[in-house]
Amino acid sequence: MKNIITISREFGSGGRVIGQIVARELNYDFYDKEIIDLSAKESGLSADFIAKNEQNISSGWLYNLLLGTSYAGVQMGAHGHAHSAQPAALPLADQVFNAQRKTILSLAKKGSCVIVGRCADYVLSTSDQINQDALLDVFIYADMDDKVKRAVECYDVPEKDAKKVIQQLNKRRANHYNTFTEQIWGNRENYDLLVNSSVLGLEETARLIVQFAQKA
Repeated sequence: MKNIITISREFGSGGRVIGQIVARELNYDFYDKEIIDLSAKESGLSADFIAKNEQNISSGWLYNLLLGTSYAGVQMGAHGHAHSAQPAALPLADQVFNAQRKTILSLAKKGSCVIVGRCADYVLSTSDQINQDALLDVFIYADMDDKVKRAVECYDVPEKDAKKVIQQLNKRRANHYNTFTEQIWGNRENYDLLVNSSVLGLEETARLIVQFAQKA
């Protein structure tokens, strides 16, 4: 029986709804955007700050490169010798990632749960604080037509712009994940189960995950 389930998902695939159904069926706690508020309490960062920056800056080293600062707080002297400098401020994306990482670990140790997004699969699968036998990592994707329909109906995205918006948001998610995890977003090697929600629909996809969790 798997009692910690992470749901990674393409935008428009219905991953959040599927996660909610899975949590309800298994009587698990459910966390998605709730992680923003919990991370704010944990870190002292504001919830608005976290919400605006959790995927907006996809690379800490790039942020520092643009500012001309040294991430490690080390600068080179005139003759090429390294010397200590005042530590550079931690990039915004790194601050947010660290805050959410601590929150995700805390939630997973607290009890049975379903966690959506925010690199939770990587955070938990690489932690020695988590029982790996209890962890189930799922990736949800869908056909483009279904993603477009869901973007229009659920997120009020104009139909003429929907495909472009979906592609941009999924590219942002991939860049964020690839940067902070050093893995490839959506790569089958990173997940226990990958499901096309267009095949069975949201309800049946959720039931499939529930059955998998119960029997694995």
